[in-house]
Amino acid sequence: MKLKTVSWKKLQETLPASGKQLIAQQADDTLVVYQAYRPAIANYAMAHQRFGGNTYSYDRMSWIKPNFLWMMYRCGWAVKEGQERVLAIHLPKKFFEKILAEAVPSSYKPHLFPEKNTWEAALQTKEVRLQWDPDHDPWGNKLERRAIQLGLKGSILEEFGQRQIVAIEDITDFVKEQHAVLLRDPDALLVPEEAVYPLEDVALKRIIDLP
Repeated sequence: MKLKTVSWKKLQETLPASGKQLIAQQADDTLVVYQAYRPAIANYAMAHQRFGGNTYSYDRMSWIKPNFLWMMYRCGWAVKEGQERVLAIHLPKKFFEKILAEAVPSSYKPHLFPEKNTWEAALQTKEVRLQWDPDHDPWGNKLERRAIQLGLKGSILEEFGQRQIVAIEDITDFVKEQHAVLLRDPDALLVPEEAVYPLEDVALKRIIDLP
């Protein structure tokens, strides 16, 4: 597994406890986002290192999450139906920032769009949806910190799924192993090492409503 791991307890000591935080595992030029799928989609993705096949649709919105524990909350540690396989997807940082530049909040934010019809028009024309949701601890409890998730559709989803992926890892075995650790000895839980993403572009920060 390419992912770097760290003790969950140690990681919490390095992350902000509250506020909107863009957090991800990062390398020099890439970062990791997570998705969970049914086996047929995951098998194709692993074999081809891209998304496609008879069971994957580019006609729907697909959500990516850079926070591992938010993904665990969403997929129930790879137990929920249709989310039995967890994939770690390595993306270029430049493409991730391109996604952020296209983002429109999924709910109306007057301080970002003073005119509601302008926001509604952006929802129709832009191909990325943005949500800031409560981050979660390993047991699924809400934290004060908020985590980002991004919904992709249209041409940017095709670019994501077909051309921009650096690598796809199936981390399902790791997820299940660590879920067992969580139930047995929470202090020993390992998670992917994550850090606050150093987004310096002021315009991008405003687009995603990041202080």
